[in-house]
Amino acid sequence: MSRLTATTATWATFPIRVALGAIMFAHGAQKVLGIWGGRGLNAWMAGTAPLDLRPSWFWLCLSAFSEFLGGAMIMIGLFTRAAAFFVACTMGVAMFGIHWRSGFFMTQGGFEYPFALLGMALALIIMGGGNASVDQQMP
Repeated sequence: MSRLTATTATWATFPIRVALGAIMFAHGAQKVLGIWGGRGLNAWMAGTAPLDLRPSWFWLCLSAFSEFLGGAMIMIGLFTRAAAFFVACTMGVAMFGIHWRSGFFMTQGGFEYPFALLGMALALIIMGGGNASVDQQMP
């Protein structure tokens, strides 16, 4: 348990956690709850998973909850490394399975945005939640 909550005593992770957590939570809420212009979980799971992952409904459900719960956990710094790992996996699949073929720039549907989110998640995997995180308060 202590390996999951281990963290570097730094404030550098705080803005990364807040930004990444808010973005992922909002996108996950669109998929899971159908709010903020989202379609909701049933419509999301009816789609086709990228990279030919099967069964599609399982992987799409996992991605939605990785974003929703992972985003919330990252924001408060609870099991930050584990939550960031799931977000990193989701962004890696989005980057290579959806956006890669469109090039780099987001204006053409490219991988620029998921690449930035992946980088933020990797930073949190390396450093943990940092200062002002629940992880820091755990023994």
